[in-house]
Amino acid sequence: MSAGLFISFEGIDGAGKSTHIDALAQALRDAGRAVVLTREPGGTPLAEQLRELLLHERMDALTEVLLVFAARRDHIRQVIAPALAEGRVVLCAAATRMPPSPTRAQGVGSICRRSHSWSGSRRPGLGQSPI
Repeated sequence: MSAGLFISFEGIDGAGKSTHIDALAQALRDAGRAVVLTREPGGTPLAEQLRELLLHERMDALTEVLLVFAARRDHIRQVIAPALAEGRVVLCAAATRMPPSPTRAQGVGSICRRSHSWSGSRRPGLGQSPI
């Protein structure tokens, strides 16, 4: 079994993430790899509910960051980690919003530094597995 591979495509809405993901997914499938397509925030029923809150409810910066990390943790545990353990390639469309304002960044810096341990230490990686 081939090693799993996690690739994240990041960008604002309309940047072309889906177009590139679909093309890469087809190339990987043509090469015999099993591919999982997902998105972030989202990817699981709970993370999709949190996505809806993030998109449609007003909230302060810290609440927003904590919801994003909650969605990410659920997504990693339920979708990404199991797929990688099975040797699949995970292609993830990660939505980014406008860059954070300086005041927002000040309030969430320590939370962001801790996110690695909260998310189960899973990060996208390239070059870890040949196609």
